[in-house]
This record gives sequence, C-alpha cells and structure tokens, in this order.
Amino acid sequence: MAHIDLFFSTISPYAYLAGNRVEEVAAKHGATITYKPLDIMALFSRTGGTPPKDRHPNRIEYRALDLVRQAALLELPLNLQPAHWPTNAAPSSYAFIAAQNAGGGDLGKLMFAICRSVWSDEKDIAEDSVVRGCLEEAGFDPSLADSGLLVGAETYAANLEEAVDKGVFGSPFYVTDAGQRFWGQDRIDDLEAHLAGKV
Repeated sequence: MAHIDLFFSTISPYAYLAGNRVEEVAAKHGATITYKPLDIMALFSRTGGTPPKDRHPNRIEYRALDLVRQAALLELPLNLQPAHWPTNAAPSSYAFIAAQNAGGGDLGKLMFAICRSVWSDEKDIAEDSVVRGCLEEAGFDPSLADSGLLVGAETYAANLEEAVDKGVFGSPFYVTDAGQRFWGQDRIDDLEAHLAGKV
C-alpha cells in the first residue's frame, strides 16, 4: 500500500487551495496519509526560502495573481489579505497533531477547515474557540484543542526536522514512500500519476 507524508502549514494559502483533493487521490489508489504540520517560516529559513513579506515586489505581485487565479479555477473563496495572517500557527498545529493521535474524525476535513478559517472565514486560528470549532466540524472532540500540548510541541518540531531531511521546502508538500516529492496543490495530478504508476 502506498503512503504519503503530507507536510503543511495551517497558515498556508496553498494548503487551503488543495482542498480535499489529495485525500480523494489517496482513496482512489489505496494510499494512506500521515499529516505533518510544521512551522513554515522556520522551514523557509532552513531551506533558503524567504517569508512572503520580505520577497522582491515581483514575487509578491506574482503570488497575489497566482492565488487569485488558482482560487477562481478551484471555485474557492479567497481573501487575499486576511484579517488574521500571519498568525501563530502553533495552537492549531498542536490540536491537529492531537486529533491525528486520537483518531475518530476526518483529518483532511480538519486541515481544510483550519486553512479555510484563515483564507476565507476571517478567523484567527491562534484562538482556542476557532480551533475547537474546526475540530468539531471535522468530527473530533473539541477538547483536543487543550490536550497533548507537550506532545504537540515535540511533534511540531520533529516534523520540521523531518521535512528538512526529506527535501521539503514549502507547503503543501507530498512525499511518497518511494521518495518521490511533489510541491504545491498544483502538483496533485502529478502525485496521482505517480500513484498510478505512470511516472
């Protein structure tokens, strides 16, 4: 059975634009997914990236154009300048890790709910009430937002180290058990082709 490690940041607009397409692809090909939330700004600094606000104006302008274009193609609402971005991604990431460890809900739906809160719903995912709402929406116990904080912090840090070791440098990033890497929501079709044995 194929397996995918999905590295992502809960504040990533491209993780939001991925929707639940990778989950659909994995289900179609009998693949499993392990979700690996991480600190994207720390990942950038470790792998030669630059935070969006510090990029050259040409890159900033292109990112804006691309986000609007991709959101339109995917028919997803997007606020290009959300009220609560950037924000502290740690609380939502710790809650996600606790949910993955606890089981009982839909992790793909949880990832989308958290990212949608930032990029569409104008909510601050650093707030416990927002995280609890996302957990509940995805079928998890909302109290997971308050549990496993030490494990969450340790796993969050370990995910960053694993990401660097596996050649990850952005979000979302898909790494298969065969060592194939796919960066970005616009590479999900390529991931599917790989799972189908075409590439």
